Amino acid sequence: MSDPDEPRNPIARWLYRYDRMLRLGHEAEVIRELRDEDDLFLFMCFSEMLGVPNPVSYHTLELYPLIIEEFHEWHRRMGMEHSPLDHIRCC
Repeated sequence: MSDPDEPRNPIARWLYRYDRMLRLGHEAEVIRELRDEDDLFLFMCFSEMLGVPNPVSYHTLELYPLIIEEFHEWHRRMGMEHSPLDHIRCC
C-alpha cells in the first residue's frame, strides 16, 4: 500500500522513507516529550495563579486567552478532576 504523503521524486522518496525508518519505534517517545514540554509551558504560564512566583508573568499574560482551552486537558492529565484555580472554570 502506498503512502499518499510520499513524494514522487525518487530522491525525495528515498529521503522520505529514510526519515520514516529513523522515526520507527520512537513516535511514542517524541509524543511524550512534546506533551511534557506543553505541560511545563502551561505550568509556567499558570504558576503564579497556583502560588508559585513567576518572573515572566507579565509576558505570559497575553497568552492566557490562547491557552485557556488547553488548560482543561492539562489539569485532567495532572490528576486534578476540577480546575485548581478559583477564577478559571473550565469544567
